[in-house]
Amino acid sequence: MSNTSNSVLYIGVTSDLEKRVWNHKNGSDKKSFTYRYNCNKLVYYEVFGDIRYAIEREKQLKNWKRDWKNELVNKNNPDWKDINLGDCGSSPQ
Repeated sequence: MSNTSNSVLYIGVTSDLEKRVWNHKNGSDKKSFTYRYNCNKLVYYEVFGDIRYAIEREKQLKNWKRDWKNELVNKNNPDWKDINLGDCGSSPQ
């Protein structure tokens, strides 16, 4: 997740991406990093079949330099557009 100016990046792991994105976009947790830094734009994600591998990848990415993270997003989403996972404007089930 990033903010409008792409100056902040948030990396996380979830078993329900659409619900998590909805929560970030709607500011469900006022104490969260994404709320404080207005990270409400999904710019990149990866899918894993096993949560252990997802957590391992999350830790790896969090240890990367910012330039490497930018390069990863640029390679897959050069305009840093908000990735539409469906209608994240309505409440998750």
